[in-house]
Amino acid sequence: MHFVKAKGILSAQNGMNLYRGCTHGCIYCDSRSKCYHMEHAFEDIEVKENAVSLLKHSLKHKRKRCMIGTGSMTDPYIPLEMELGYVRKALYLIYEYGFGFTVITKSNRILRDLDLLQQINKQTKCVVQMTLTTYDEALCRKIEPNVSTTKDRFEVLKRLRDAGIPAVVWLTPILPFINDTQENICGILDMCIEAKVYGIICFGMGLTLREGNREYFYEQLDRQFPGLKEKYIRAYGNRYMIESPENRRLMELFSRKCDKSGIVHSNEQIFKYLHTFEEKGAAEQLGLWDYK
Repeated sequence: MHFVKAKGILSAQNGMNLYRGCTHGCIYCDSRSKCYHMEHAFEDIEVKENAVSLLKHSLKHKRKRCMIGTGSMTDPYIPLEMELGYVRKALYLIYEYGFGFTVITKSNRILRDLDLLQQINKQTKCVVQMTLTTYDEALCRKIEPNVSTTKDRFEVLKRLRDAGIPAVVWLTPILPFINDTQENICGILDMCIEAKVYGIICFGMGLTLREGNREYFYEQLDRQFPGLKEKYIRAYGNRYMIESPENRRLMELFSRKCDKSGIVHSNEQIFKYLHTFEEKGAAEQLGLWDYK
């Protein structure tokens, strides 16, 4: 890891990245793409040493409260977070200043902060977004090697359900010839139904590949799935959008099961929900300070 001083912490859309880089090792990671101009090794985590103080200043001076998000570029619950605690410090500030919060993660380390997530959700709104791609645990270890398995993430979703914290699942990416099967999609959807998630984000069955992440992805295919790289090259060349041959059939299955179970699957509706700040009524806040 290495430390840098950041000039700012919140984007125009009120997103933040406390760290840059990741050690999860997911073979498909778009954040490796060269267009993001990461000038250091991806696994050499860049720590924004003044991130918490910048966040405090930003929250203190915002005219209107809103949802604060993190995790779009770097999963904040990398192992280093358990040592530095930047996310937890940020959560204290978000709660203290009365803002809402949403996070994207693949890690069960988020359960360390369940108490703060509950407090934020009781005061305003907290939504946890969890990525699920692969129902099979052995396959999960191949494509997402250094992070909580799908089973562990499912346990997180159930804990969130029991705590009354809404969850959204990202069903992406679905890798052609690897996890684009009816068994995989049904397995994940059944987990989502049991965990009573609010919604599932899906952009179709496939993935995106561009300079930087394409090379890494192909290296990992050679290592984990010998011969599959050549099949990708024959089928897709240098395309950015890589659509599974099973896309239409699996998307019909996805929509049908979501409709039947009452899970929101309109990306537009989910993103609107994620960005909408909701302040709880005064009656709901009366018991806030009694919360432990």
